Amino acid sequence: MKLSRKFLSDYIDIDGITTEQIAEDMTAVGNEYDSCEKLIPATNLTIGEVIECADHPDSDHLHVCKVDIGSEVLDIVCGAPNCRKGIKVVVALVGAKLPGGEIKAGVIRGCASNGMLCSKAELGLDSKFLKEEDYKGIIELGEDAKLGEDPIKYLGLDDEVIDFELTSNRGDLLSILGMAYEIGAIYGKKVNEVDGYHNESGNIDFDVKVETENCPLFLAKQVKNVTIKESPEFIKNRLIASGIRPINNVVDISNYVMLELGQPLHFYDNDLLGNKIVVRMAKEGEEVKTLDDEVRTLSSEDIVIADESKAIGLAGIMGGASTEINENTKNVLIEAAIFDSVKIRKTAKKVLRSEASNRFEKGIAPIRTYLAIHRCCNLLEKYADATIVGGMIEYDKTFKGVKEIEVSLEKINKVLGINISSEEVIDIFERLNFHVNEDNNVFKVMIPPYRLDISIKEDLIEEVGRMYGMDKIESTKLVLPLKEGKYNKDRRQIKNKMVSLGLDETLSYTLIPESEVHKFTLDNFTHINLADPMSEDRKTLRYSLLYSLKEIYEYNKARNEKDVCIFEMGKGFYKADNEYKEENKLACLMTGKYYLDINSTNVDFYIIKGVLEDLLDYMGYKGRYSIVEGNVPSEFHPGQSAVIMLQGSVVGYIGRLHPSVTKDAVYVFEINLDKVLNNKASRITFKEIPKYLKMVKDVAFVVDNNVSSREIEDVIKKAGGKLLNNIILFDLYTGNNLGENKKSIAYSLEFLDQTKTLTEEEVMEVVNKIIEAVTTKLDAKLRD
Repeated sequence: MKLSRKFLSDYIDIDGITTEQIAEDMTAVGNEYDSCEKLIPATNLTIGEVIECADHPDSDHLHVCKVDIGSEVLDIVCGAPNCRKGIKVVVALVGAKLPGGEIKAGVIRGCASNGMLCSKAELGLDSKFLKEEDYKGIIELGEDAKLGEDPIKYLGLDDEVIDFELTSNRGDLLSILGMAYEIGAIYGKKVNEVDGYHNESGNIDFDVKVETENCPLFLAKQVKNVTIKESPEFIKNRLIASGIRPINNVVDISNYVMLELGQPLHFYDNDLLGNKIVVRMAKEGEEVKTLDDEVRTLSSEDIVIADESKAIGLAGIMGGASTEINENTKNVLIEAAIFDSVKIRKTAKKVLRSEASNRFEKGIAPIRTYLAIHRCCNLLEKYADATIVGGMIEYDKTFKGVKEIEVSLEKINKVLGINISSEEVIDIFERLNFHVNEDNNVFKVMIPPYRLDISIKEDLIEEVGRMYGMDKIESTKLVLPLKEGKYNKDRRQIKNKMVSLGLDETLSYTLIPESEVHKFTLDNFTHINLADPMSEDRKTLRYSLLYSLKEIYEYNKARNEKDVCIFEMGKGFYKADNEYKEENKLACLMTGKYYLDINSTNVDFYIIKGVLEDLLDYMGYKGRYSIVEGNVPSEFHPGQSAVIMLQGSVVGYIGRLHPSVTKDAVYVFEINLDKVLNNKASRITFKEIPKYLKMVKDVAFVVDNNVSSREIEDVIKKAGGKLLNNIILFDLYTGNNLGENKKSIAYSLEFLDQTKTLTEEEVMEVVNKIIEAVTTKLDAKLRD
């Protein structure tokens, strides 16, 4: 919000208070500013009169002028085509600082020049406020301009502007009147009333139909016989200071009132409009051509202003080209309305953010809507020779009650940590234009209707705090009851173990494309979309971490880094039973070469399986988990993937990514850490290094292809008893000589007794039991 000092002074006396002081004092009460500067930053300017103007002897376009500035006559060379004897001009003296640089005395093609005659463009006005002649020609001042005086003041551009960065809840400050009330509260000054008086004649002949609950208030008034012309200088200058380009008196008045009162308005050419307006939701795919000559395609979420057959404007955003005010306009319909702030926000984001939409988004008080339409009539009557038609169309479903909030002095002092008196509180409320009644240090406060941000007692306490001054609140020692916290070591230990296994930790976005959220899992869940996403690629909260790891791999591959071994611990998000939930997960991706210490090997299923087993053993789940065949997500390779089970429950998946996902040999696993850690881990025990030698025996079994190694190992473990120390699968063979649908699986069996050295006879007795159990239970044969 750009605050013009001159505009503000129309409503409050700020003489003796500098603009810089206003900016700093507003910041002290919570309204920060970005900049505070003069509208025209140029210095050392004066009014002069060209008393002689001759052609330059060495140029076909320059003029050699004598310019009287009251105190002396200056020689100045000027190239403007409109430079001539007798006109009064803006003179930049030697030493003047303009946006283009500092003016210095010099010689131009043999002629002395001690200054410069200025165009509007050279003074530093934004280009959007300038016409073509403002670039080519110098400024011509009126006959009443006095030599030697300040030309910026004469032009009415001697304004100062503060550019505020307001908080989203202070929609009332998006108006000069709202700013006046805020500054009046700071300095204890009274705010002037808005003049809405006007004469009326005749009766309104128009019909308005509101067909949507997204328009709680709609006012319409007719104005006839307007004269389209330039606005008065004070209106144009206040618009320029506020960053809005003047157009003509009628359009300028609508913008002026919007800045003044914070209520966006729209003017229709009544003769082009007809006699009826319908406020409704747009039809899906409906089109409207807006004032910027763009054809907008709408959705059913957009509010439109329509005639009986088609949309003629986009409510709260921009009017339509078909009813635009033009130089031939005579009769005008004024619209002042309130539209649903959320709908306006969404439409503005799709179509166009404007001064009007910004105000509708933050909320408008109905009292300002009524005031704005009468203020418009007042100005149109004064500056557009308008005849105001009697009566007004009113559709009003807004809240008519008075907001009254009760708060005690004890509560105020306790929350703010101060010791303020009842009298000081009452003074603050009254300066804020709040009506207050006090009874035994309890305040009943009636909130002004334009302060939509005040709704609970904490809001009132905040008002007292900011107006009292945060710098006045004395610091105190923090005294709080302490409670011993607990440090969860699981996450740190898991991370350290994964790093020790040669993997790198990553941290990726939790937001992914919606099309990817149900991949890498078989779980049924409702995904969560952001209401206002940055982009389609960052729209949905992830459920699985594997999509993020795959993206990191693709990023590295594109940069010729093919050895990628990474992991990430993070959260997966979902919605169930109308509740938002999250789960901690661990995901790992490995491809290319796997480096551990100085050794390296190509990643395959058994490498990543080993990493997973090492981690789960370290966490205390040895002997309680299994990696078995089962249903896996379609993004996993069906022949090289498995289900991770813990205590009979699925806790994750492991395997190679399906060729449809990537044709590279990329292996992944993901486990649900919450499910894993909810199972109490076994206590990790440490054993003494064996004193006695192990004995190893190799066996190979021929079994049907559908018999898994896991089934064989389970039988071997059960039959092996206490002497069987370890089972190592070392060979898989398939060949025609084995028989149809047969395979050979070979194991190294390690035997150990912690109390003695085993004999051959003792070991072979156990081996024979194993052979008998496997051949009997699995219909297997011992391979020679």
